[in-house]
Amino acid sequence: MMHPDLERLIRLQDLDTTVQHARRQIAESPGRQAAFEVRLAEQASHVTLAKSALTENQTTRRASEKDLAAVQTRLSNYKNQLMSVKTNREYQAMQTEIAAAEHEVQQFEDVILACMLEADELQRAASAAEATLEAEEAAVEVERAELDRERQALERELDRAMAERQALATAIGPQALALFDHVARGRGTAMSQAKDGLCTACHVRLRPQVYNEVVKNTALIQCENCQRILYFVPAATAP
Repeated sequence: MMHPDLERLIRLQDLDTTVQHARRQIAESPGRQAAFEVRLAEQASHVTLAKSALTENQTTRRASEKDLAAVQTRLSNYKNQLMSVKTNREYQAMQTEIAAAEHEVQQFEDVILACMLEADELQRAASAAEATLEAEEAAVEVERAELDRERQALERELDRAMAERQALATAIGPQALALFDHVARGRGTAMSQAKDGLCTACHVRLRPQVYNEVVKNTALIQCENCQRILYFVPAATAP
């Protein structure tokens, strides 16, 4: 029959593992919440960039249209003045101005056409970015709710394990409990299964006589290497 305190210490180790896991998961919750904000911020930045590109396109088009109107007015004036020139030199000079103005008109029209063609693509990109952001916001809302449910479940599990641990600790002999707490503080875990002649925590081979005593499970025996309290799990009996 297993030593009563040994059996309780094994259960105590299980409870401590549960407590540590729950606390670690709860502590990670704010970081996971922050990751949601990062995801949304990244997608929102895509929307901002797409809208900025569209705005820049529209600004360029409006400026070009304004400049085009000014050049067209100037060109019209040049053509009107052409009718009143009196010398060949004035005529050639005016033709030069008209040619330059027509070249500017062509340049501005090219820019405006390019803006018009690009605007459709930019609008589609902005709409797609906004749709993706909306989908991401919906997904994050679902994940946040799930994370909140997980956190609440972990808090309930933590409370249950802590209450059971407190009750169990009162049933363990003071010396055994003190030994458990001392080893746990130094090693993180106080218990280790002995299997195939080894301490499964530090993987050091136990002396045969020590292992034979551990197999009995009738005393609190520590690993000579890592100091953890050893216990043995018998193989299941075949049917």
